[in-house]
Amino acid sequence: MILIVDSGSTKCDWIAVDKNGDQLLEKMRTKGLNPEILTEKKLKKTIKKNPDLKANKDIVTHVFFYGAGCGTDRGKELVANVLREVFVNAEVKVEEDTMAAVYATINNDNEAAVVCIMGTGSNCSYYDGKKLHQKVQSLGYILMDDASGNFYGKQLIRDYYFNHMPDDIRVAFSTKYNLEADYIKYNIYKQPNPNAYLANFAEFMFLNRDSEYIREVIKDGIRLFVKNFIMQYKEEVKTVPVHFAGSIAYFSQQEIKEIAEEMGFKTGNFERRPIEGLVSFHTKSLK
Repeated sequence: MILIVDSGSTKCDWIAVDKNGDQLLEKMRTKGLNPEILTEKKLKKTIKKNPDLKANKDIVTHVFFYGAGCGTDRGKELVANVLREVFVNAEVKVEEDTMAAVYATINNDNEAAVVCIMGTGSNCSYYDGKKLHQKVQSLGYILMDDASGNFYGKQLIRDYYFNHMPDDIRVAFSTKYNLEADYIKYNIYKQPNPNAYLANFAEFMFLNRDSEYIREVIKDGIRLFVKNFIMQYKEEVKTVPVHFAGSIAYFSQQEIKEIAEEMGFKTGNFERRPIEGLVSFHTKSLK
């Protein structure tokens, strides 16, 4: 059994396949396994809570894990150690989530592209057809993650508290969420995964995107992402497409394409969940 895993900070998708790519179990989902946020103990506990993973752990031969927070040697090693301890008979390979986005969005194995992730968090890299190049090291959701779910959640809460929301949007926002100050502070400062908590608010944008205010919030975040991330590769984007992975990007395609035209780059593919593209990539390499 081969496990292919795509983990963000909020959720983690698992697919179990054989060497031909045939699915062996129903798709599984656990909470996100970000080593920058969770301890080794919590990572292990999250995996073992899934009954299918627990029942089949000894017959797993390979684990290909792509995750947020795995862009550093420390993060990779922490997750790899946890996976080796759970899946004792498996070969384990851990890479950052950007590589999952690359393999899922490029049109062929050797295609060069700028590849962006916009989900709970955000990132951007250049893939030259063989190697990944990253000019900006992520400092996490507090300092970076422009145009991500947690970025937009934070922006919406700030606009609510600073009275920047139109009245109708303000009423709808306060009706949908508990916006008491103590409750928000408790979830941000006392609970695990504050970035995932903030990202939950981003859904509100896509339920209310007919509002001019909401459209501008989305576009302003994308402009910031382009300026700080995509334009690190301003020479490359003259000749290669810019692909996107993640739910925020998927649901913001219209706005991204508008900003792309405005800021001078060409959009490529949009993939909501990269994991499907990873199955064919890895089963091909094992044959």
